[in-house]
Amino acid sequence: MMEPNENNFRRSADQEFIESLHQLENILHETDNQPEQKLETQPTPDTTKDPENQGDSSEIDLAAWEDAVADIEQYLEQQAQAES
Repeated sequence: MMEPNENNFRRSADQEFIESLHQLENILHETDNQPEQKLETQPTPDTTKDPENQGDSSEIDLAAWEDAVADIEQYLEQQAQAES
């Protein structure tokens, strides 16, 4: 059985984590709503040698982050329902 102090710590950590997720989600939504800025830069030799790094990786990374946030939110909702 958990100590009351440990239980309070877990609740506090859970709330802080959820707040951080909401902040991340807001940042992602702000990024989605901003027009894309294309910078003209020369590719570095490292990115031209590795075929995995070619292409628009920023879109892939953003999509991966959005998927991760959605997965975490779903998990937290399931945990909240299980505790109720």
